[in-house]
Order: sequence, then structure tokens, then C-alpha cells
Amino acid sequence: MVVKKPLRILLVILLAIVLLFLGYFAYVMLSYSRLEDNLPLDVQGEADKTAAAGVPYNILSYNIGFGAYEPDYGFFMDGGKESWAFSEKRLIANMENIAEFINSQNADICILQEVDQNATRTYHFDEREFLTEKLAGYSSVWAENWNSPFLFYPFIKPHGSTLAGIMTFSMPGIASAFRISLPIETGLMKLVDLDRCYSVSRIPVNNGRELVLYNLHLSAYTSDGKIAEEQLKMLIEDMSAEYGKGNYVIGGGDFNKDLLGDSAAVFGVNGGEYTWAQPIPDGIFADTGLTLVVPEGKSGPVPTCRNADGPYNPKQYILTVDGFIVSDNVRAEHAEAIDTGFAYSDHNPISMTFTLMDR
Repeated sequence: MVVKKPLRILLVILLAIVLLFLGYFAYVMLSYSRLEDNLPLDVQGEADKTAAAGVPYNILSYNIGFGAYEPDYGFFMDGGKESWAFSEKRLIANMENIAEFINSQNADICILQEVDQNATRTYHFDEREFLTEKLAGYSSVWAENWNSPFLFYPFIKPHGSTLAGIMTFSMPGIASAFRISLPIETGLMKLVDLDRCYSVSRIPVNNGRELVLYNLHLSAYTSDGKIAEEQLKMLIEDMSAEYGKGNYVIGGGDFNKDLLGDSAAVFGVNGGEYTWAQPIPDGIFADTGLTLVVPEGKSGPVPTCRNADGPYNPKQYILTVDGFIVSDNVRAEHAEAIDTGFAYSDHNPISMTFTLMDR
């Protein structure tokens, strides 16, 4: 049978498309890897103060949303349209404002999430280097939690490749730091679940103990939310063990859990059944020596996150997913969600005043 020329051309085109798809799939799968567990991290900066018991300190946590989430920004993975920051100029302006805000808080410790080092979506602008330069006087630690191959989606403006992480800044000097790998989804879902981790920074205290500081960003894009629960259990077990050694323990960051239990009722805006918006399981902190600290606003509840399915609006789902965990020998005196109107991120920053108790 003779195949007509137009049909041959069509078959060749279809074969080329199939080969391209298979080649891309192989590229993504072969590019996938996870960093080793318990990885030592470099400590940069010259902060050399020793933390002191009985002295009030302030810690700030901020998921900066890679500097792209202005109020009119919606991210494609949340149902919005954008896959990159609007422009490099606007990105840098947002990063300048973020750094200015952080410096205005005069925090002793600052923990940040979603910091891009080299990513298509942020025009390969090195936010890690930028923040290290802008936040002077701190010791700092970087932990990579996302190093993805080139994502050819959305097709009009592909998200591209991403190298991103979490950063810890501390005025009391950090003696050592480690990156601890978290369990993640299996199968193809692992390709969108990042290389989840938390960082552990050890800060000497003047009474011979250590302040063990955890910076965390738990999973969001999962099939059913169970992985984030497993991650939280692992984190709590680790923190409780450190408290059992007599150390002071503080964890903070983006839990991707509804820390209020029912944010829809608190804020009067109903949300969907998002896997990243499930409540913390009851009793998870029982007999651990740890307490969850949920921040609020100065005059009432302030959300720490918006669902970036489009530009920020009064009907958009808002909730509290950012918070702190402290051990029983740490007195949390004030925890606040700071209302920025989601000006530079899909998160509002949170802060907490705390004292290490000498007992």
C-alpha cells in the first residue's frame, strides 16, 4: 500500500511530537535527584554574639514568594495566570521593599522561605546574594529546597528551571547548621513537591546550652495532604529530642497547614478543600514539650497567606499557615501577623518576641 505524501508528512510530524515528549519526559526523570540527608551547611557572616538567657529577642518569619507576588499577581499552580514575575524591574523593586521591611523590624533572627537563587521565573536574579548584602550584621545560612529541571508549562510562558531555598539570618552567631531532608510524595507527584527540607541552626547560649533554630517550609502541592502531616510529625520528633537534651528549641516558617483550625470561619471567606490548608491534627504536640504559637494581628486576626488563584480581592480565600513552635523552656511573649496587605508576597510576615528561660 502506498502512503500518500500528505499522510506521510502528518505521520512524521506526529512521530516527532511523540519523540519530543518522550525525550522531555526522560530529561525530567533523569534530572531528578535529592540532596543527601543531614547535609552540613555553610555559615556566612561575622555575627559572633552569644545568645543570653533571660533576655528578650525578636524573630521574624517571612515567606517572600520569590519576590513576585504583588497584589495583582496570580500563580499558575494556584489557578492564576502568571508563571514569572511581571518583570525584572518590578521583581527587583519588590526585593528592595522586602529587604527594607525586614531591616525596619530590627529582628534578632530572621527566617525566610521561597528565596530564588537562579530561576527562570525571577529572570535569574540572585535573591540569595541580594538579601545577604542587604541584611548586614547577621550570620546567615542557606538551604536548597528546590532544584528543578526546565518545566515547559505554561506553554506560552514556561515556568522554566528553578534553584531556590530557605534562608536563616541571626544576630547571635550560628556555630553550625545542617539541612535535614523531609519525606516527600512518590511517583510523578515528587516532581512538583520540591526537595523538601528544614534547616537546623545551632546558636550557643551563655549558660552552656544551645538555641536550636528550625527554618521550615512544608509541602503544599500534594495529592492528599498526608505528606505534610508526616513531615510535621518528623519535625516535632526532632525538636522534642533536642528539648530533651536541655536545649532551647524554636521552629518557624510556612507549615502549609491551617494553624487556626478553621480559617474560613475566622476570616469569613470560604475556601476549597486544598491539601495545603488542612488543620493541624489534634494532639500532635501532646507530651512533646513543645507548643504551637499562632500569630494574630494587633487588634484581631490577620491572615498570613492568600490563595493566589488571581489578583488579591476581598472574596479570595485567606488563612493562617505561618507560625512558630517553641519548647517549654522558651517563653513566647508576643506573636504577631503583620498586615502588609500582601504587598510583595502571597504571605504576610510574622514575628514573635521570646525569652530563653534560665531553668
